[in-house]
Amino acid sequence: MPTSPSRRLALITGASLALLAGCGNSSSDSGSDSSTAQGAASSSKVKVVASTNVYGDITEQIGGDKVDVTSILSDPDQDPHSFEANTQNQLALSKAEVVIENGGGYDDFVDRMLKSSNNSSAELINAVKVSGKAAPEGGELNEHVWYDFPTVSKIADRIAAALGKAHPADAATFTKNAETFKDKLAALEAKEADIKKAHSGEGIGITEPVPLYLTEASGLVNKTPDEFSEAIEEGDDVAPRVLQETLKLYSDKQVQALVYNAQTSGAQTEKVKDAAKAAGIPVVPVTETLPEGMDYLGWMTANVDALATALDK
Repeated sequence: MPTSPSRRLALITGASLALLAGCGNSSSDSGSDSSTAQGAASSSKVKVVASTNVYGDITEQIGGDKVDVTSILSDPDQDPHSFEANTQNQLALSKAEVVIENGGGYDDFVDRMLKSSNNSSAELINAVKVSGKAAPEGGELNEHVWYDFPTVSKIADRIAAALGKAHPADAATFTKNAETFKDKLAALEAKEADIKKAHSGEGIGITEPVPLYLTEASGLVNKTPDEFSEAIEEGDDVAPRVLQETLKLYSDKQVQALVYNAQTSGAQTEKVKDAAKAAGIPVVPVTETLPEGMDYLGWMTANVDALATALDK
């Protein structure tokens, strides 16, 4: 079942697009020498737009000072599913040489805005397509592929290739940086393997599918009813029967930890978190975008370490 449009990142309004069309074609000849120099410096970098700061940060790790990255969604307190893009986002997309989106219904606004901007030359990287993942038969695709380290490794290669295509003189640098980044990802995969060795088959609970690639790679089994996590992800109310079944996981201590999406909480997910705490079951918070002051690798290292610590209690 595809993700409900009400849970997708919102499309910029037609009125805003019209406004941008009017200002996007204008130019000014009154800039100072310093602003001209800044513009020249900016033009020497690859202009990249990423749908979230997750992909923006990965791009900066690979591109270094040779990229100019705009991340559309970057507020750690913002619910990604209720985000509304604006004219500044549209303008950035109109100038981008490389665009990185998650795909899988998560950020469809990027495709629509890119088309509206008439920027057909931008290299578009769709993370879900790069991952090769598809929805299981009769189920839904888990589009949160940035929690899958083998997928992120593939994305790093695609980003390096796209940057190198835009600026061939720096292609070798981008490739080298991607290899360094992937070496650090491999260290995270080793941490997952350590968790799997110690805790394979143990049950965990979730509120949404956000962390499932990480928990599955760590050998853990999600015990949460699909009806619960799907309703929460779609923004729907959970049926009373399903909520009680979910809460029972904690009161009966059928799970070793709750991996909780702290970025999209509500009354029913709070009940689950409270039930876990009341039962003495560790709660591991995760988010969909980078916490302030952290890069991707530091963020994921903290997530994996927090999960290992919770399971070892």
